[in-house]
Amino acid sequence: MPATYLTQSGFNKLQEELDFLRNTKRNEVAKRLHEAMEGGELIENAEYEDAKNEQAFTEGRIQELELMLAAAQIINLDPSHQDPSNVSVGDTVEIEEEDGSVAEYTIVGAAEADPRSGKISNESPLGRGLLNKKPGDVVNIDAPDGAFKVKILKTT
Repeated sequence: MPATYLTQSGFNKLQEELDFLRNTKRNEVAKRLHEAMEGGELIENAEYEDAKNEQAFTEGRIQELELMLAAAQIINLDPSHQDPSNVSVGDTVEIEEEDGSVAEYTIVGAAEADPRSGKISNESPLGRGLLNKKPGDVVNIDAPDGAFKVKILKTT
């Protein structure tokens, strides 16, 4: 399985979610399931069906989180630990778009991506295009909405 890039806070957040699902949510779902089974005819019991669906979702999410955390590679967002000559996961990159506007993004793993807060995935078209480039480079980005160019102004 490929590495899951996470910041320490992202790792902690996913670990907390996993602990909650294992220790609290599983018990809540089991109780709902038990109560629904006591409700009579299981074939026509909507509450039972809903509880089974919730159980399947919870167990699936637990497995997903376990795999992500097992393959986690912690990235350091501290600028003093970054190599400013090449863009890598964990870097904050300032770019100039074709229309002259300037934007700043931090490249993180897919599990922590939040474009609205300036965190883009290393697997996104923009993130993938910026990796291993350096300030001054003009990068062609192939995105689903069409290709565009950005210039890397600086990395930290």
